[in-house]
Amino acid sequence: MAMIADILLAAGAIGAGFYCFVLASRLRRFTDLERGVGGAVAVLSAQVDDLGRALAKAQGSAGGSVARLGAATERAEAAARQLELLVAALHDLPDPAAEEEPEEEEEPARPPSNPFFQRRREEASS
Repeated sequence: MAMIADILLAAGAIGAGFYCFVLASRLRRFTDLERGVGGAVAVLSAQVDDLGRALAKAQGSAGGSVARLGAATERAEAAARQLELLVAALHDLPDPAAEEEPEEEEEPARPPSNPFFQRRREEASS
């Protein structure tokens, strides 16, 4: 009976050793920097750094755009004020059409007639 217990104990130890070997190989592949999760973490970390730099550059560019847009808005508002003054000054000018004497109205021009109907009228009147 002791021999059967020793055989079962040895089989269990061999099975546990094989299980540990399989787990170790899986863990090695899991943490591999080129293909495993370690590689994915390294790639994601590099991408986060790149995105951080791109974000900083975009914020700098946006700040410059805001400054240029503010200057352009101020110039546009100044131009609008000048245009309002000019339009208000135009309302003060006398109307040149009211000062001139109205001309006699000419007889309205007759629309051109269609030659097809013109010939028929000529034939009918002959």
